[in-house]
Amino acid sequence: MVFVRKVRTASGATAVQVAERQGGRDKVLEHLGSARTEAELAALLQAARRKIYAGQGELDLSAGSVPAGQSVITGKSSALLWHVLTSAYTRLGFDVLGDETFKQLVLARVVEPVSKADSVRVLDELGVAHASLRTMFRSLARCQERDYRSQVAAACFEHATRHGDLTLCLYDVTTLYFEAENEDDLRKVGYSKERRVDPQIVVGLLVDRNGFPLEVGCFEGNKAETTTILPVVKAFQARHGLADMVVVADAGMLSAGNLKELDAANLRFIVGSRVVKAPTDLASHFRWHGDAFTDGQVIDTITPRVATTAAGSINDAKKRDEPVWDPQLHERSWRAVWAYSAKRAARDRKTLTLQENKAKAVIAGEKTARTPRFVKTSNGTVSLDEAALYRARRLVGLKGYVTNLPASVMPSAEVIASYHSLWQVEASFRLSKSDLRGRPIFHHERDAIEAHLTRGPDRPGHRPSPAGHHRTEHQKDRPGAASAATDHRHHRRSRAQRRRPPHRHRPRHPHLDQHHLANTLNWHDSGA
Repeated sequence: MVFVRKVRTASGATAVQVAERQGGRDKVLEHLGSARTEAELAALLQAARRKIYAGQGELDLSAGSVPAGQSVITGKSSALLWHVLTSAYTRLGFDVLGDETFKQLVLARVVEPVSKADSVRVLDELGVAHASLRTMFRSLARCQERDYRSQVAAACFEHATRHGDLTLCLYDVTTLYFEAENEDDLRKVGYSKERRVDPQIVVGLLVDRNGFPLEVGCFEGNKAETTTILPVVKAFQARHGLADMVVVADAGMLSAGNLKELDAANLRFIVGSRVVKAPTDLASHFRWHGDAFTDGQVIDTITPRVATTAAGSINDAKKRDEPVWDPQLHERSWRAVWAYSAKRAARDRKTLTLQENKAKAVIAGEKTARTPRFVKTSNGTVSLDEAALYRARRLVGLKGYVTNLPASVMPSAEVIASYHSLWQVEASFRLSKSDLRGRPIFHHERDAIEAHLTRGPDRPGHRPSPAGHHRTEHQKDRPGAASAATDHRHHRRSRAQRRRPPHRHRPRHPHLDQHHLANTLNWHDSGA
């Protein structure tokens, strides 16, 4: 490549040369002279550039140089982005609804999580011809009248059957709060995942092992988590005529009644156990091996179905070997798998130390707080509960799992791996709450709330900031699709908006993938 080269000479002048890089060295093609002043240097540089760019003209952009034409921009369209969205919508089978207006509301929701009324602006900026706002609101009424959610649930099931494995499903719950002061039959104040005291609803979500949504249940805000799993699972079974499946849930779903009913319905389950059950389940290990565990150690044993002396006596601590669960032999027990992790133990010890220090600070009067863990009161005197602290330290690093799957059907390692797939449900909840701005909810009537959950949650007046470019599964072979999606808002924001510093509560743009679109649509209410 030819370039202009400046070299300081021994006399202090600056030599200007036309040179070319060849074989890692600069070859001088022409020496134009030496300059001792700024003016001379500027003249030599200009002469050198003329030699390099000889024959290259300059476009005249002065006024009147270009004759006036007739080209007028009549509109703009994000055709690539809209094509990606509509293709995913069709691929999921949601075209079965046959409602173009509802489809536009859903896809506008994916592009930008705003209110239904503001979806008109989003569609305008996308360059999509749409119906009037009143027609859009009427489409929400049709959503309830024609039971869109059942059709969406059927489409999701068919898609998951074609592309996934429904032998194992994952279940978890969350809460969505309302901007309201008064409670009603559905919106109740209850235990909040976000520690709020607003009226809320409890939402249960069933997904496949890859996190694809299959069934959603909506319940009163004060309903206990343990009472939600059976209605959702049974509704899913009845809808699709399923007889045999494995349901994975966390320890919040662990109740004797739940496990008994799941087993009676010929359902297989894997649920998290509570660490307080470890002394009973691992009584034999503690008797023969003490508190000694090795990193990665797994103990396959049994756990009593109910907390009775007769049920607990089946696991005889006098025997060194752990019992192998047999559904015919151990009618009062479930199979229990306990795993020890050194990493978890270190984390648990750190947590216990913090709790111990807090307890000591409260006892010493240095902190005023509700009675924390490891503080006991006796005859009006508070003291550190050394016995409870000792028991807790014995159990650090342990994590338990309860199942009715025999070891011959599912090894302990697979039981643990299946339980750890629960992060897929949590990811779906994060997507709905953060990317889709699922909270707070501003509706009041039940029909409006149900239509809101079917179409996907919104947030009036919300204007998210643009995020980095996301490239998802169905965009891998479509260069520019991700860029079109993430740049859409940026190119249509005013200069003042672009100067506005990003707010920490503004969400990222949603990933335009099939899980995201299914989460937007598949909020099926199984009844409160």
